[in-house]
Amino acid sequence: MQILQLVGIGLTATVIVVVLRERMPQFAMMVGLMAGIVLFLAVLGPMQDVVRAITDLAQAARVDQGFLGTVLKIIGIAYIVEFAAQVARDAHEGALAGKIELVGKVGIVVLAVPIITGVVESVVHLLP
Repeated sequence: MQILQLVGIGLTATVIVVVLRERMPQFAMMVGLMAGIVLFLAVLGPMQDVVRAITDLAQAARVDQGFLGTVLKIIGIAYIVEFAAQVARDAHEGALAGKIELVGKVGIVVLAVPIITGVVESVVHLLP
């Protein structure tokens, strides 16, 4: 899908949500959530192409596939957590959004430990 179509879907959903929020707030939230899911799913296809290109570059550069997989997981967590936190904020649940973001940050740190360890070990081996 082209970017203008996706932006059009987003803007149309925004207008519908604004109109519905005054009279039927439960439906307004559902429209916003569904539009978000549609937009999220629409960009998954192009993201697969990006991941494939990054994987090809990493193989050409002889980068450890374990590290690449971890970095891609971290990027995925960041996008999913951001989406979930925005949905929570749209539902006027700012505290819950903050907790979702905290969980995502902890997940990212847990995944990053092997990369950090590898970098530190490499630096230690380079030192005389």
